[in-house]
Amino acid sequence: MLKRFIAYYKPHKKIFVLDMLASLLVSLIGIVYPIVTRTMLNDLIPNKNYRMVVIFGLTLLALYGVKMLLNFYIQYIGHVMGVRMQAQMRSDMFNHLEKLPYSFYDNHETGKIMSRMTNDLMDISELAHHGPENIIISSISVIASFIYLSIINIWLTLIIFVAVPFLLLITMVLRKKMRDAFAKSRQSVAEINASLESSISGIRVTKAFTNAEREAEKFEIGNEKFVDSRREAYKAMGQFHSGTSFITDVFNVIVLIAGGLFLYNGKISFGDYSAFVVSVGMFITPVMTLINFMEMYQNGVTGFERFIEIMDAEPEKDLKGASDIENVEGHIELKNVSYSYDTEDGREVLHDLSLNIEKGKTFALVGPSGGGKTTVCHLIPHFYDFTKGEILIDGKEIHDITMQSLRKNIGIVQQDIYLFNASIKENILYGRLDATDEEVYEAARRANIHDYIMTLENGYETVIGERGVRLSGGQKQRLSIARVFLKNPPILILDEATSALDNTTEILIQQSLDELCKGRTTLVVAHRLSTIKNADEIAVIADGGIVEQGTHEELLAKGGMYADLYSLQFKANS
Repeated sequence: MLKRFIAYYKPHKKIFVLDMLASLLVSLIGIVYPIVTRTMLNDLIPNKNYRMVVIFGLTLLALYGVKMLLNFYIQYIGHVMGVRMQAQMRSDMFNHLEKLPYSFYDNHETGKIMSRMTNDLMDISELAHHGPENIIISSISVIASFIYLSIINIWLTLIIFVAVPFLLLITMVLRKKMRDAFAKSRQSVAEINASLESSISGIRVTKAFTNAEREAEKFEIGNEKFVDSRREAYKAMGQFHSGTSFITDVFNVIVLIAGGLFLYNGKISFGDYSAFVVSVGMFITPVMTLINFMEMYQNGVTGFERFIEIMDAEPEKDLKGASDIENVEGHIELKNVSYSYDTEDGREVLHDLSLNIEKGKTFALVGPSGGGKTTVCHLIPHFYDFTKGEILIDGKEIHDITMQSLRKNIGIVQQDIYLFNASIKENILYGRLDATDEEVYEAARRANIHDYIMTLENGYETVIGERGVRLSGGQKQRLSIARVFLKNPPILILDEATSALDNTTEILIQQSLDELCKGRTTLVVAHRLSTIKNADEIAVIADGGIVEQGTHEELLAKGGMYADLYSLQFKANS
């Protein structure tokens, strides 16, 4: 893990070296003061050399001016380096998230992922800046101050140094407890973010069902967990700091008593004793810096571990030897395909399913919920990997096709439309980013949404809000259809594309869909059987397999499950 962390310093070697050099100079300047103090007390003041006293004082003042500039550089440029490293980690995480399969997002809440990308990386940034500075510079300061104190009086220095092992012992004992407590605190913050994201996203449902109190209760559960976990973290931190602070206070007591006895017995001069009292702070300060660094270290390491956990999640990968598919005609074939959810019970959703969809034909899947219809729609673009069987596009198995080229040739219109909080034009352009304005307008015309867009004050530049909140269900669906028109794929998947719409809107949208389906191989999943009567072939799927298959007329004539479903819907509509 350390090697992976250090790798993020490589693009910032120059800044890092200058930051460490500046920190080192600050430490060396800090040693000058006790040296000047000792010289004044032992030589200049007793000999009444006031001219040198003034020169030493002005020199010290000039050095402190340099120290001020160095500290500015450390605080400003050093933190900028940390932020740049944080930005690189955030970019790496985002790019990796883009490559992760659907199954990852099935098992990870959005709010928790966001927490790892924001809060955790912020602490990593602080560690990246202060970590090397505290470890390297404080260690050098401890060694330098120990040498200087030894020059003043080796025995008094050794007596003080005896307290250091006790300090290290307490640090080691309390460190693990503090680390575990902060890790638990991180998890609680992620849970709060996940709860908040869920509640805000579902605010309209909450208001519709007047369940604000219920959402507040759910949020408070997470909030209380956060308070409890933070309480434990602060308790561990309090124990850590109070214990280590007590040991450092012992340093001062040792200096006072032992130094006083040395002075009384004539083993140290008054000037050296005074200089030693002043200089011992130079030894204690970096030791305390290293001790306090443990808190930052625990936060940063915990955050980096959670960052690594995301980065180590297995991304989608093309099989070795997979190639792009060109000139797709749209013949789809499923041969004995089986698929199971990645759960403890490993429930099989599809079992030995076989389908043959000729190019340019419309093939419909119907049947009860949970039968596996949507799963088929997810397997063809290779969003999930099936456990057995083969799926072929124009005779080529999809594992032998790069995922990007496969998905470029498939257009999907779903029931749950996702639109970005951007302009109408940007949302349509998502179908093909290099399209011209005229191509965007033509796609909107074919989706029967252009005339409506032109009635808006800002036309195609109108921002539609989060998830297209400023549009009706039918308008959102038309925008998604325009997006697919612009993509112009040879294969089309319509997964319950109109099931959330009212009958009147559905009829209007169906006209756009009919236009979209022309000349394409189309797989339609529908609950409303009236929308798929004209399909070239219909398959009824239940319990992971095909129950019956044929045209609308053939299936009605069989008097099986399809005829029963159609009869029930006909009666309901009547």
